[in-house]
Amino acid sequence: MTEKDKLFSSKIKYNGVLLFSEFYRFCYDWLIDETGLILSEDKYAEKLAGDSKNIDIEWNGFRNLTDYFRFEAKVNFKIIGLTNVEITQDNKKIKTNKGNVEMSIKGVLARDYKGKFERTAMQKFMRAIYEKWVIPARVEQFEEKIIKDCDDFLSQAKAYLDLEGKR
Repeated sequence: MTEKDKLFSSKIKYNGVLLFSEFYRFCYDWLIDETGLILSEDKYAEKLAGDSKNIDIEWNGFRNLTDYFRFEAKVNFKIIGLTNVEITQDNKKIKTNKGNVEMSIKGVLARDYKGKFERTAMQKFMRAIYEKWVIPARVEQFEEKIIKDCDDFLSQAKAYLDLEGKR
């Protein structure tokens, strides 16, 4: 059975002006380009409430680090009260959106994700020895990389939203 260690879990909140379609594209492209994750959108739900809408999005992604280790991530977007607005920038009217954005990411290190060491008791014992005595530095290296990737993603998303709001 695959062992999963949740290494990172955090979220950001933003309330203001943003062009949601560009923010969505930015987040998706950043995760693929910078972390190498293979992403799938497992949930996209839109609810209309008058002239605004609420959106729930869930992405799941993974990247095989080795034949034994896998980086798994889960990203959730919750957008509340997204409305179309017009703003004036440099004497030009621009159509954009305004709303509340809450985004979270969870980073997981999955060990023995193929289940190769789960067939017999001896294999389970050997796996424990392998992880504890043979490759502890490598495990730590993968954990640090996953934490850094998740933290960098949230930082970049927050910076994007802050810049977008100040236009």
